[in-house]
Amino acid sequence: MALPARASAGSRLRRFLFSQEGILLIAIIVLFVAVGAYNQRFLSANNLSTIFLGNAYIAVAAIGMSMVIVSGNIDVSVGSLIGVLATISGTIAVSGWPLWLAWTLPILAGMAISAVSGWLIAYLRVPSIVVTLGMLSILKGGLISVTAGAWINNLPQGYHLAQLRPLGVPMAVWFMIVLTALAAFWMRYSGFGRSIYAVGGNAEAARLAGIDRARTVFIVFVIHGFFAGIAAVLFATQLSVIQSTVPPNLELTVITASVVGGVSILGGTGTVIGSTLAAILIAAIGSSLVFINVSPYWLRAVQGLLILLTVLADLARRRKRARHR
Repeated sequence: MALPARASAGSRLRRFLFSQEGILLIAIIVLFVAVGAYNQRFLSANNLSTIFLGNAYIAVAAIGMSMVIVSGNIDVSVGSLIGVLATISGTIAVSGWPLWLAWTLPILAGMAISAVSGWLIAYLRVPSIVVTLGMLSILKGGLISVTAGAWINNLPQGYHLAQLRPLGVPMAVWFMIVLTALAAFWMRYSGFGRSIYAVGGNAEAARLAGIDRARTVFIVFVIHGFFAGIAAVLFATQLSVIQSTVPPNLELTVITASVVGGVSILGGTGTVIGSTLAAILIAAIGSSLVFINVSPYWLRAVQGLLILLTVLADLARRRKRARHR
């Protein structure tokens, strides 16, 4: 009687190991073991803290980005949005306002800004790449014009939320783990979460099933703004100063984490667990290049290669499914 259970457990394990999440987890383990064997300092507590704490905000931003891409859209303005929201957070903090406002108002602002983009995309049917390219220019240009890239110093005591360590684990890592788990559960089991997949996979079939595409896309962008706001607060509170600029290539890193994590650039498939694992892998690759004496500038080439390979693999899977129908 126990054989079917063992067979079922074995098949589930095989499915996981050959899934995008399983492949990413194996890649992370192999990378840590290989680079750690080459240079033991790679596995030092300080370096591991840098990998996880310094990049947790990217994984959080990739949660919202994954939802956007699953719905069949994209947001190339996310890096500029995080830069603007981080500046708002720091400005509120040094202005003497309560700290909870410095943590919550950027989240509300992120939702409001993304709602504008979502409304244009969902209800006016402007392509998401056009809307978010325009928003990127508005946010990036506006931030530089207003702040001239000034540094925000003298942040108040208690502001640095990301530096707290409940149970010895950095707060930013707690945010990454908890938000990933909640988002994965919600997308898999809630009615609205499943409607995101339906809209991204086949908008016409979703409409015939009674799903309001415009409403779904609009809400997805608002949720995306929520996660971008949290990511901005984690980014702003991880260091003792904030530079009022857009972090370079941040939007590429967030999009790469989503796509390499298994979210199809064509929409309809993917999980936020994969995007979080991909964010960790990308951060680990960037750190490992330093420890094996390779220029960190190669990370951009690695990111591009990972995107290309992932997209090609996704296209191959889609063609294989189409042949078997």
